[in-house]
Amino acid sequence: MPDKPRVVVVGSSNTDMVIRSPRLPRPGESVVAGQFYMAAGGKGANQAVAAARAGARVTFVARLGTDVFGDQAIAGFQREGIDCRWVSRDPKTPSGIALILVAEDGENLISVALGANMRLTPADVARAARAIARADALVLQLEVPLPAVRRAVAIAHRSGVPVILNPAPAPRKPLPKPLLRQIDYLVLNETEMEAIAGSPVAASVPLAGRNRDGCGYTAARGLLDAGVRRVILTRGKQGAALLDGTPHPKLIPGHKVKAVDAVGAGDAFVGTFATFIAEGRTLDAALNLANAAAAISVTRKGAQPSMPARPEILRLAVTR
Repeated sequence: MPDKPRVVVVGSSNTDMVIRSPRLPRPGESVVAGQFYMAAGGKGANQAVAAARAGARVTFVARLGTDVFGDQAIAGFQREGIDCRWVSRDPKTPSGIALILVAEDGENLISVALGANMRLTPADVARAARAIARADALVLQLEVPLPAVRRAVAIAHRSGVPVILNPAPAPRKPLPKPLLRQIDYLVLNETEMEAIAGSPVAASVPLAGRNRDGCGYTAARGLLDAGVRRVILTRGKQGAALLDGTPHPKLIPGHKVKAVDAVGAGDAFVGTFATFIAEGRTLDAALNLANAAAAISVTRKGAQPSMPARPEILRLAVTR
């Protein structure tokens, strides 16, 4: 690839502490016979690694502690070729940690202590303004404070840089409309759509015929009316749905694979999608490639370790 697209990711970095067990525990229950391992994670870092492996030249804007977890994260980014000059180190707050339970069928439960991630400031983002303004795409999530997100979006929007927001974890209240009007691609799952739109997806008009897929169009319609240019609803093994204001939402089928660990699948989708949009691929092509990356990721353990490389994404995508 002659010129790599430039993708800037503003977001979180965590260390994932994972226990795999036969099934997820119910409240108050202990499940034994689990296997423990640690892996690099955090939605922002996952998406940055996914974009780098998909072929982008990635710059990461984040905040880490000055602890061993922060040191390990920086070393990992450097191995991936990610530009870390705008990753700040915070001596007062530890790096983010995620505790993850994964069942044999790939389902998971996650609890996160965000630590230094929650101290990322608009000033931290402003220091990376030149990199954001020169990017081919900006990627953000909601594991860092909203003021930092808004500053990054404003810089990108003012510079004509496409903005991709993955509103995860699901916010407790709807996002500000001025922010939504600056979003080119809102990539989210059904839970996140319900949180942002303020209406149940299951109760909305189905995307394709009565009761055929259970996904809501009415909720997405509200987001489009609020100013979002395109809504991309990720649907796990069913693929993704594109809603852009046209009469009929477009469904992009997923790939059938045997799931081992679903942690990081959404991040694989977002990082890969950003890379191929930044590269100038059509929207349909970018979504198909993002579906392929997500499918590959669920066949592997861990978040960042599961992010696929560009050649394997391309191979799976052309098998459709």
